[in-house]
Amino acid sequence: MSLVEKIKYLCEEKKISLAELERKTGISNGQIRKWDTSTPGIDKLKVIADFFDVSTDYLLGRTDKKRYYDLTEKDEQDIQKELQKMINSMNSNSSFAASDGSTIDELDEEDKELLLASLEQSLRIAKRIAKQKFTPKKYRN
Repeated sequence: MSLVEKIKYLCEEKKISLAELERKTGISNGQIRKWDTSTPGIDKLKVIADFFDVSTDYLLGRTDKKRYYDLTEKDEQDIQKELQKMINSMNSNSSFAASDGSTIDELDEEDKELLLASLEQSLRIAKRIAKQKFTPKKYRN
């Protein structure tokens, strides 16, 4: 996907036109379409990246991650390992009890699925927040 195609895709996601993007970012009218045949300045590229909250590397096609704090394949594997540890701990630890006093083994399948989905989502959110908060500035773009 070319730079202009990526920008068009991001515009579609945000439900704005290229012309509107150019107005909002102070880029001259019709300039973005010309980037198919010419190379934009880094200052213009940075303005577009900041507007969409994506990395310049994403715009240039150097990575598929839109943001530095997006989860990687390794992060997903880590989340699954941590989730499995939590499940094993709940199964082996009889001190886990739901609000009604039932243990993990006594929960019906639907409740177990909801609990696991909630735990998995919580781990994802925590991982993303940690990456935002603790990634050194020199690695953010």
